[in-house]
Amino acid sequence: MAGMASSLNRRRAGVSLVWLLAVAPVWAAAPAHASLCERGRQQSPIDIVATSRQPLPALQVAYRPAPLRWVNDGHTVRVRFSNGSHLQLGADRLTLTQFHFHLPGGDRLRGEAFPLAMHFLHRAPDGRLVPLVVLWRLGAPSAALDALLPDLPAAGEPERSVSGVTVDPAAWLPAARGYYRYDGSETAPPCSEGVRWLVLKQPQTLSAGQLDQLRQRIAPNARAVQPLNGRVVQETL
Repeated sequence: MAGMASSLNRRRAGVSLVWLLAVAPVWAAAPAHASLCERGRQQSPIDIVATSRQPLPALQVAYRPAPLRWVNDGHTVRVRFSNGSHLQLGADRLTLTQFHFHLPGGDRLRGEAFPLAMHFLHRAPDGRLVPLVVLWRLGAPSAALDALLPDLPAAGEPERSVSGVTVDPAAWLPAARGYYRYDGSETAPPCSEGVRWLVLKQPQTLSAGQLDQLRQRIAPNARAVQPLNGRVVQETL
C-alpha cells in the first residue's frame, strides 16, 4: 500500500507540474492593470487543507432545466441561464447566471489537484458573486458531459441557442451537498476580491476520453493556487 501511495503522489506531482507549465504563459501575458492579481490578500483558487467545521446553512438547490444557450469565448465554454434557477443559502437567494469549465480544476483539496472543475456562477441579492465549484476526478464517464460533448462550440463562434436541447444544471451536481466556504477573488484579471466561494466536498468523475474531448475545445485556463494569508476556510458539519 505504501508503494502504491508513493507512486500515486509522484503521478499527481508530475501532472500538477505539467498543468503549471501549460497555464503559466497565460498569466505571464496578463495586462499591467491586473496588479490586484499579484498583490491581493484574498485571491483564488486555494488549496483547502485546514478547515473550521461550522453549522453552515444547507444548500437548497432550486435549479430548473433550460434551453441550451452557450458560447466559447476563447477562455472557456459558458452555458447561460436566465430562467430563475437559484440556490437558497440561508436567507439568501443566489441566482444562477451560468456555468463554465476550468482545465485543470484550480482549487485543491489537501494537495490533490483535479483535472477539471465546473464553476456555477450566482449573484446574491447585494450583487456579490458566489461561485459553486464542482471538482472532477478521472473515473467513470459522466452522462451529463456525454450529452454536451459532441457539439461543444469552438472559440470564435457566436453565442447561440441550440434548438430542441435543454440542460439541467442540477444533473451536474453530486448527491452529497456538503461544502467548504471561503472568501476569495475572481480567478482571472482583474482578480477582484469580495467573492464568496462554495466548493462542494464530493467530487464528480469523468473519463479520460471525455477529458480529451474537452481539451480539444478549451485550452488550459486555471490559475495557480494562491496563499491563504490567514483566511479561515469553513466546512459544513
